[in-house]
Amino acid sequence: MPPGLKIHKTKSQSVKVITSVAIIIAALGLTYVPLPGLKKTVIIVSGTELQEPLQILETKFEQENPNIKLELKFQGSQDMVNNYVDQKNDFKPTILIPANGEILPELSDRLRTTTQTEPFYDTPQPLAKTLLVGIAWPERGKVLFPNGRFQWSKLEQAMQAGNWGKIGGSSNWGSFDFVTTDPTRSNSGQLTLNLWTQSKLGGAINADSFNNSSIQTLFSLIKKSVYQPPRSTDILLQEFIVRGANDADVATVYESVALYRWQQSAASKGRPYQVYYLDPSIETTATAAIVRRDVEAATAKAAKQFLDFLTQPEQQAVFVRYGFRPVNNNIDLKTVPNSPWSQNIPGAEIKPSVKILPPPDSKTITEIQRQWERTN
Repeated sequence: MPPGLKIHKTKSQSVKVITSVAIIIAALGLTYVPLPGLKKTVIIVSGTELQEPLQILETKFEQENPNIKLELKFQGSQDMVNNYVDQKNDFKPTILIPANGEILPELSDRLRTTTQTEPFYDTPQPLAKTLLVGIAWPERGKVLFPNGRFQWSKLEQAMQAGNWGKIGGSSNWGSFDFVTTDPTRSNSGQLTLNLWTQSKLGGAINADSFNNSSIQTLFSLIKKSVYQPPRSTDILLQEFIVRGANDADVATVYESVALYRWQQSAASKGRPYQVYYLDPSIETTATAAIVRRDVEAATAKAAKQFLDFLTQPEQQAVFVRYGFRPVNNNIDLKTVPNSPWSQNIPGAEIKPSVKILPPPDSKTITEIQRQWERTN
């Protein structure tokens, strides 16, 4: 074979090899670089208590999944349900994450009456847990709860008295100010009224319990005392810290935000608030549902990918750093880096010795809202 011909063949083979490699690289590029129009947008509506951990996890997820774009929106849990059912949002949600999973059956029932179809793609998925707790500025907590235990009866007596001088506190402390969220808009306000009603009546309650005259009187007292209650728990706590002991003395909030924002109260007021576990208390689980209305199957699949991501140990540890209890029981609360349970927060306990009750059902929540709205 003439040498020239041999050289020409080698060059031809080289060109073919280079072309093949280029095709392979291009194919791989198509796999890992999303094409315009193929990127799925998942809109998540969550309670405000999850805002900061979700913002961190949003960035991480999008880096690992460049073909999926997340959009986060935040509303009070009851607002979330009402806005979705009544189509008041100016966007179309893909995932709803109320603070209390018990709200989702209410949503499902309300949607079924109008659509007669299954409202969710899959069974709602638990993401993180927390408890309802009380908080108080230390010197005031010692006066109100001298035995170190939160008591609804003491809280009621203080609200009836109206000022600290009448209940053993300093007259310079002024009026007694209790704070909770709006029960028509927020889950923690609903849990507060549920537990307070149980304490007042001495046991389990049902929808008829709110027709009791003593409960109607209690609701009236609370409503007058918590003028213009905040719409969500995290907003309440931030306002509690800013207002300080002169305008906010005691509040009911989630353990998660109480632990996470404790350092903020220390920096702001010098003497941070004390955490009190309610006995009994209610464990509430932030639970995610992928909705069907206006959500195509491919977008629902991307949403499921995000929810599966959130339940992995590494992401569950992020929730722990923000004061949540993981749904993955293999995670040690104290060994997670920067865990609030390793910061010696006054009153915080890994395993509080209190009775834990399930959240109220949808009928009880409805009655709590009705009683609150018709109370003067």
